[in-house]
Amino acid sequence: MPKRSIVSSPAFQDLLLQRVTRRSVLQAGVALAPLAVAGCGTSEVSASAPAHGLSFQPIKGSTADAVILPHGYTYDILVRWGESLASGVPDLDSTRLAGGALLEPRAAEWQSRQFGQNCDAIHFFALDANAERGLLCVNNEFPDGAVMFPGHPKFAEAVRGKATAYVRQHPHSAAASQASVGVSIIEIVRRNGVWTRVQDSRYARRITANTPIDIGGPARGAELMRTRDDPNGHRALGTFGNCAGGQTPWGTYLTAEENVHDYFGNHALLQKERGLHDPIVEAHQRFAMWSTHSLHGWEGADSRFDMLRNPTEPFRFGWIVEIDPKDPAKAPIKRTALGRFAHEGANPIIAPDGRVAVYMGDDAKFEYVYKFVSERRFDPKKPDRNSQLLDEGTLYVARFDAGGAGEWLPLVYDEKGPLNESSGFRNQAEVLIKSRAAASVLGATPMDRPEDVEANPTTGRIYVACTNNDARRGESQVAHYRGHEIDLGPNAANPRAINKFGHIIEIREADDDHTARTFTWEVFLLGGDSEGGKLLSSLTNVRNDTAYYAGYSNASEVSPIGSPDNIGFDANGNLWIVTDGEQPDGSNNGCWVCPTTGPDRGCLQRFLSGPSGAEICGCRFSPDGQTLFLSIQHPGAEGTVENPRSHWPDGPGTQPRSSVIAVRKLGGGRVGS
Repeated sequence: MPKRSIVSSPAFQDLLLQRVTRRSVLQAGVALAPLAVAGCGTSEVSASAPAHGLSFQPIKGSTADAVILPHGYTYDILVRWGESLASGVPDLDSTRLAGGALLEPRAAEWQSRQFGQNCDAIHFFALDANAERGLLCVNNEFPDGAVMFPGHPKFAEAVRGKATAYVRQHPHSAAASQASVGVSIIEIVRRNGVWTRVQDSRYARRITANTPIDIGGPARGAELMRTRDDPNGHRALGTFGNCAGGQTPWGTYLTAEENVHDYFGNHALLQKERGLHDPIVEAHQRFAMWSTHSLHGWEGADSRFDMLRNPTEPFRFGWIVEIDPKDPAKAPIKRTALGRFAHEGANPIIAPDGRVAVYMGDDAKFEYVYKFVSERRFDPKKPDRNSQLLDEGTLYVARFDAGGAGEWLPLVYDEKGPLNESSGFRNQAEVLIKSRAAASVLGATPMDRPEDVEANPTTGRIYVACTNNDARRGESQVAHYRGHEIDLGPNAANPRAINKFGHIIEIREADDDHTARTFTWEVFLLGGDSEGGKLLSSLTNVRNDTAYYAGYSNASEVSPIGSPDNIGFDANGNLWIVTDGEQPDGSNNGCWVCPTTGPDRGCLQRFLSGPSGAEICGCRFSPDGQTLFLSIQHPGAEGTVENPRSHWPDGPGTQPRSSVIAVRKLGGGRVGS
């Protein structure tokens, strides 16, 4: 793919100059690296055994329709879309998709008991002391009708009404789609180093778009949460748009509802009927609701997704949902204290005083980074007392200042302001339901699609993956954007115009306390081309197409990266990154890793290349570090059942199927070593 230069702007250069002149703000505590001059893998401890433990041979980028790993590594497929989770339910026969297998009368029933489509987040929950048995909680983000049903339109045509028309003609398609999304829970076991799925596990189950889910926290029972079918606002039906997730210290799974606006139609008719100043219409403005027809067309067969008939139904989505993977009888709960927006994930960490902080990103252009801090403390000796920790506490949003400092701003209703009736909020429930609007009132920093936000287990530093933002302008430009006025120009934490390759921010909480109200921050990585002299050793005199990897300066030893999405950490605190979007070298999405401390800080290396059209997700390790669990989502994106664009994982002549893989080192050992 040809490389395109982007004209630099004075604003971009000035902002980066401000950053580098204050780079010392993060240097207390764990030391940052000096400018690296030696190759990756060297260290002051030992050239043969670097402190970070990474010694694999990095791979080159690839456009092959395959999973490619370093020499000495392999992977096992744990589960594919459509594989049965229970006896009596057949596996999906992908050879029959083009003939309409998912339009048959029992297809939805079977999909609700098969592994879901488009797998994303993964979290592992051990079932024995050695973690040789465990549960995987896996998100199933969205249905792709074009690879499910014959004749179904692609997404570009779907929003022109063709998906709704298709659903009206084939109402079974909506039910099958609703059954294919949500969350899948499977049991796996490791024998002789190889993980396999346990068939007919008593834990195996699906949570779909029609599973009853309790509503907890301050928005439970709120006026905007009530519908005709649930006049009390206490129980929602289903979860969808599930992207990344999190794992609590008390052993539950947090699944994040992200692009929920894609599922509701007739927004324009609702606006016309009620008027733009109606409280319900106003509350929808900060979500990019489709004007007439939804992306998936479910309103063609299910009135729940018709905003004209059920105008408050969308408010019941866009939350963090807590699931107990070891108790199938326990209803999931939507934790409304954590706010409503396009959640990418929710990653908890226990603060020094025992309270729990949960970090979250809002995956949309010019949206925000959030943190929730519980009111009560985690009690490891009394698990039952932890079940309500996420219902009581304070939600904060981040403001990144140009000087390298930052502040967490509380989203709290106050009659004296600023979050009160005069600014559009009648109570705390509405502050949380309209978190985006509240964050704007407080002056939070609009970011370039902040996705995964996680704490490094060895240093406590927080890393924010900002995937990209092609709407970011080179100069200050105030515009009306998705329901509010926004400056489209760069800011200190998002300094690049037309940011097509994304970046990663590193945060250090004040006094290393995750309940702190202030923090310091630094640009850790600017994605882009690391070759041709474009890799910077410091953020000075840069162009918009320049790459910066935490100060590492040897371009020949660094792998180019673009569109960082999910992140994870190994036991040594190395940052693992998976991607979803354009790569600087035109290659497929994949998985990268780099040290975050020491002489090799920022020496990013490619570990995996994925199949054609696939996004790589998950990025979670087994407790012993010897397995890396990854989701291969939507291989063959933009294909159809009639014309597939990938044949992964089953080979030539087959339909592509999103799958979970377990990556391991041949002969054993930690992944990356």
